[in-house]
Amino acid sequence: MSKPALHSPAPDFTAPVVGGDYKAGDTVTLCALVGKPVVLYFYPKDDTPGCTKQACGLRDGWDSIAKKALVFGISTDSVKKHGRFIQKYELPFPLIADEDHAIVNAYGVWVEKMLYGRKYMGTERSTFVIDKEGRIAAILEKVKPEEHLEQVLAAL
Repeated sequence: MSKPALHSPAPDFTAPVVGGDYKAGDTVTLCALVGKPVVLYFYPKDDTPGCTKQACGLRDGWDSIAKKALVFGISTDSVKKHGRFIQKYELPFPLIADEDHAIVNAYGVWVEKMLYGRKYMGTERSTFVIDKEGRIAAILEKVKPEEHLEQVLAAL
């Protein structure tokens, strides 16, 4: 599936979420967030080196980013795993569990990857900035964890 186009409506979804103002058992629906800019950052896996660096970068720059947009991390990990990741690193933003891969497919970030010559399917580290009308304002592809915060702030 290809990525949605710049300036097109962001694909809507309803999914389990935890962290931030959400507690276990809650769901979030993207179209319900219209009126505020939203950052959806897709990452491969909780508590791995790159993903931890990326999440902690957003955490450390939280004061500057939280004034500008709602932020949601999305991976195919479970709500339970997300809860442990949030707790371990004191993440101030919610994480969405996309265990059925519906959101990663809708945003075109579930891709074939290669590691040590072995092909497998996984989440491409990508970020979508959605404007307050619910349209895609920026797409950050193949994001480097250490540069992510600056790129998101520049896109906002």
